Amino acid sequence: MLSGVDHDVPDGIGMARLAWTRLPTADGEGAGPSTFAAAGGELLSAAAMESLDYEVIENYAYREEQAQRSKFWVPYYVMLKWLFSLLIGVGTGLAAIFINLAVENFSGWKYTATFAIIKHSYFVGFFVYTVFNLALVFSSVYIVTNFAPAAAGSGIPEIKGYLNGVDTHGILLFRTLVGKIFGSIGSVGGGLALGKEGPLVHTGACIASLLGQGGSAKYHLSSRWVRIFESDRDRRDLVTCGCAAGVAAAFRAPVGGVLFALEEVTSWWRSHLMWRVFFTSAVVAVVVRSAMNWCNSGKCGHFGAGGFIIWDISGGQEDYSYQELFPMAIIGVIGGLLGALFNQLTLYITKWRRTYLHKKGKRVQIFEACLISLFYCSKDREYNDLATIFFNTQDDAIRNLFSAKTFHEYSAQSLITFLVMFYSLAVVTFGTAVPAGQFVPGIMIGSTYGRLVGMFVVKFYKKLNIEEGTYALLGAASFLGGSMRMTVSLCVIMVEITNNLKLLPLIMLVLLVSKAVGDFFNEGLYEEQARLRGIPLLDSRPKQVMRNMNARDACKNQKVVCLPRVSRVVDIVSVLRTNKHNGFPVVDRGQNGESLVIGLILRSHLLVLLQAKVDFQNSPFPCGPGVLNRHNFSDFVKPASSKGKSIDDIHLTEDELGLYLDLAPFLNPSPYVVPEDMSLAKVYNLFRQLGLRHIFVVPRPSRVVGLITRKDLLLEEDSNNVMAELQSTSVRSLLNGKMVGGNVHLERPLLDNLVIE
Repeated sequence: MLSGVDHDVPDGIGMARLAWTRLPTADGEGAGPSTFAAAGGELLSAAAMESLDYEVIENYAYREEQAQRSKFWVPYYVMLKWLFSLLIGVGTGLAAIFINLAVENFSGWKYTATFAIIKHSYFVGFFVYTVFNLALVFSSVYIVTNFAPAAAGSGIPEIKGYLNGVDTHGILLFRTLVGKIFGSIGSVGGGLALGKEGPLVHTGACIASLLGQGGSAKYHLSSRWVRIFESDRDRRDLVTCGCAAGVAAAFRAPVGGVLFALEEVTSWWRSHLMWRVFFTSAVVAVVVRSAMNWCNSGKCGHFGAGGFIIWDISGGQEDYSYQELFPMAIIGVIGGLLGALFNQLTLYITKWRRTYLHKKGKRVQIFEACLISLFYCSKDREYNDLATIFFNTQDDAIRNLFSAKTFHEYSAQSLITFLVMFYSLAVVTFGTAVPAGQFVPGIMIGSTYGRLVGMFVVKFYKKLNIEEGTYALLGAASFLGGSMRMTVSLCVIMVEITNNLKLLPLIMLVLLVSKAVGDFFNEGLYEEQARLRGIPLLDSRPKQVMRNMNARDACKNQKVVCLPRVSRVVDIVSVLRTNKHNGFPVVDRGQNGESLVIGLILRSHLLVLLQAKVDFQNSPFPCGPGVLNRHNFSDFVKPASSKGKSIDDIHLTEDELGLYLDLAPFLNPSPYVVPEDMSLAKVYNLFRQLGLRHIFVVPRPSRVVGLITRKDLLLEEDSNNVMAELQSTSVRSLLNGKMVGGNVHLERPLLDNLVIE
């Protein structure tokens, strides 16, 4: 049954409180004490997350705005999308250039000073090297803990959650962008076992989001003329372009960036979005190439062959024999095992760190990161082949491991020593309160054991055409596949950064093997970290148990309180204060006195109406048409970089609480509806593929008003190109029909509880 907050109830607040205390939490914003740990270790309440509204809310304000748009609006809208794609590519490319230049120059100054001093005094040289690393790491962790907590970690799990429909507050703020850029410089320049590639994906997403909302109003860096992308759907497309741009800038792999966005982070994909994402990645490639040409003239300080990742091994192994496929498959198995172990160890250590260590405050987080940096300084006493890996930037160390025609350059003992030490340090470092990527550390780990296997293959087969560097490349691909579980995008990225298409079949082989082995033990790194952060991701496929359940089973214990079309302000306030739901069914009385569901109104829209107060009325009857032009569609848009309005920020007088509010002009009159006996697996697919936030579950309809087929969706334009006529009379009947009411509506957490557990 529908239970409503009716205006003739004497104690509306008391009745609402009684009804809503029986409801479970919803929308990922439980009212209970549920908390999750942020990337930097700070515990955040579940209210820091909110589902996004990818569905178009077709209320009166939206239809009115659509009707008032001129014929030039669509070309302007399309042109602005392409312009923003260009700006995202340029901005992300410039950010990558700045980070790379800063890291390379800081590293160059550090090594130059250390090498110059160590010739005279090892102790003083070691002290200078330690001070450099401590200063850089301290700057990174201080920025994150005190200025931009959301900048910690790679940011990819949070962005993946955003594109899946979950907004974590703070991940796209301007200060997060600044913290990500400068924090990456400190953490990578300080020599930690971290990369800048993951943070660059987050950086591109931040740039895209800030452009989409016209800048940052808090820091007075905003413009009104670009505030056209006001829906979460448009912002989602821009953030997708930003993610692809980040990968393209990090690896100089534009095609890999497009595939990364398609395979790893997005949950919805459209063909026309592919063009814009590809264009953005191409712009990044041009910007980065221009910067490299400029730096080749010697104007970039210590920036040389390193910095922008590309390890050209086109002059390496030209061919391979079938005898080598077995050791290459072994590399894939090793990558799957070590990758799965890495995911599990980082999960356990991060849980322990956030449960016990980071609760003690920011000073402990700063001390932890600085202490870890000291472990990287204790290895500089080595003056052998091991020092060429340790005492170097990660990019140059990988270049050495990938190098061809370098037999016997590394001893097996040195490679095993480095593998154990660097693997352990990477596990411990991941999860500290600094911006951290795992691409380059993963390549370091994989290329080490890959080259080790290559040494044994060379010794066993005694063939001169076998290159140890080729096996190092395959090892890098295997570890990334075993840890991150990417296949297509990672394969293309590895080909692009090595400039060797001949190795494509071998890379495909080790990726398939490593992913299969890793999937046997646990999920990918980003999925595990998203779960640890409490991000309710909806996987691409429903769980098997959902095929034996229906929609009624998922919400049978739920009692939904609906709002009447004309509600008292005091009742609306009581509902908003006593629960954290973000959507409410709205009911009206039919001709026979039965309750009819007329739509869904969002919590954010109710808050806008309560704050504006212009729609309050004395009469408990529906309002006239004059009230409808008091709001624009933009009035109901939630800023992308803030939590939006809160009921605690709205102050009403006693007289205002006694007034009424007609909700009909502001609700969504056509929410998605499913019958109660529909398979929960079908409901899951509908929910995820359409990017929904709520679904109404209603009884089986009693009659059919029409039947839509494919031809009914093919519109024919008339001679004036203004009106479109539907071909089927059944559709016209459907447009004139009314939606019959129901008793419950299905929200995201009911699916999350079954998917993520």
